Amino acid sequence: MIVNGKMGLRGAKRLGLRGMAALLAAHVFALPLPLAAQQAVTANPVAAPNRLTAANGTLLTSADTEPLTGPTDPTAANVVTDPTTTATAAPAPLLEPAVENADIAPLDDDFGRQNLRETRLDNPATARIRRDDERDMGIRLGTLVLRPALNQQIGIEREKTATGSERRVFSETGLKGTLTSDWSRHELTIGGEGAWQETLSGDGADKPRARIDANLRLDLADDTIANITGAYSFSREDTNDPNAISGASVQSGVHQFDGGVSVERDFGLLRGSIATKASRYLYSDAELSNGTTVDRSDRDRTRATISARLGVELSTALTPFVEATTGKLIYDDSVDSSGYRRSADIYGAKTGVAVDLGEKLRGEIAVGYEQQRFDDSRLADLSAVTVDGNLFWSPREGTTVDVTLATTLDPSTAAGVSGASVHSLDVSLAHELRSNLVARLTGGTSLSRYDDAGASADKTVYNAGAGLTWKINRYLDATADLTYERNDYKSAGDTDTVTALVGLTAKR
Repeated sequence: MIVNGKMGLRGAKRLGLRGMAALLAAHVFALPLPLAAQQAVTANPVAAPNRLTAANGTLLTSADTEPLTGPTDPTAANVVTDPTTTATAAPAPLLEPAVENADIAPLDDDFGRQNLRETRLDNPATARIRRDDERDMGIRLGTLVLRPALNQQIGIEREKTATGSERRVFSETGLKGTLTSDWSRHELTIGGEGAWQETLSGDGADKPRARIDANLRLDLADDTIANITGAYSFSREDTNDPNAISGASVQSGVHQFDGGVSVERDFGLLRGSIATKASRYLYSDAELSNGTTVDRSDRDRTRATISARLGVELSTALTPFVEATTGKLIYDDSVDSSGYRRSADIYGAKTGVAVDLGEKLRGEIAVGYEQQRFDDSRLADLSAVTVDGNLFWSPREGTTVDVTLATTLDPSTAAGVSGASVHSLDVSLAHELRSNLVARLTGGTSLSRYDDAGASADKTVYNAGAGLTWKINRYLDATADLTYERNDYKSAGDTDTVTALVGLTAKR
């Protein structure tokens, strides 16, 4: 309504709203037109004003073409007729045809960039890439892959005893590596490590060590597997060991050689195996503070056993089993320096269960009894209830827990003493704080219990440790470790040892 030549306020608002609605409608209906035209060009290039080429090579423009009318012929949908010629002209579309191969991905935003964006360390893809890099590392030797690593550390060790304390600074150089096969059948795995210490300042004994293991798996048939194993280890006897030489400046070195063959076969629900193993122990001379040496070859011996196992596969994850063992312990010297014949017969039996839940949980645990009957009737039988096993548990990705239980019989060289039963428990935990930072925790205990004649030599060992490994890159790691060990002796003072190590590991 118009009042005094002016439009009323309500009418003005209504007119404004109608105008806005009209503009919005025009925008909505007009916007799809360019898109539809572009789609039409892609689907039917003839309808677009493209440059066309006639059969005689003449370039045609949109003015030279005629729109198609009537029903569309599928066989001629992309063909136009030039009225000046009797031939047909095929269109040359301006737009690139659609990619039909779904495997061809579009160009990445980083294509052509030299300073690519860094991936976050906590990105799951980073951990996968690092695992792939680790698998790709190594030196290929034909069908074998060698993965060596060289470690250099500086350490501080402090040992406290009832009579005082000793402190030393030392350098430790270590070498380790693995050699694995890349065969379609069978498998060879060799792993080894060694460390040499050199005291730079202070007092204390160096503790060199070395070990190498080899295993050859032969796939004889679908249900039969054979394993051939071999190992060597070296360590120096601890000064506080009951078998050590009192007052020696350098204790005896212990060389151990192991070899064995086993065959395992499945019989439906039953799983049987038979194995033989031999171990050789050699002891070097001990050195006294006055420069003289003490011959320890009377401890050299060979231990050979044969065992048979039978298990029942209740499921793919659970297999109870029983195992029996017999063997012989043979000393090089039929009579030792004290006049005792220490060779012995070995008997043992155990029952347990094997668990296999894939990457989450696997291993076995068994309880049994083992006995050594010496040739010398003056020596009491050395026997013990055995608990053996190993479990690997991964509660979550990036976290692993290893548990090892072991019982061994350690014959003695002291006059009238048969030996000791040694029960040990070791636990290690590794957790990835980040994809390139791994934290480690270790702990364990060992109980050595001698027979009545040597009960005064009983001891208990406790150990704990913590460490960090920083993977600087695929070729270099930085490590830091702190360990604590306590030795409790029944008839002697206790010993506490704290060791701190920092170093670098170069790997290939």
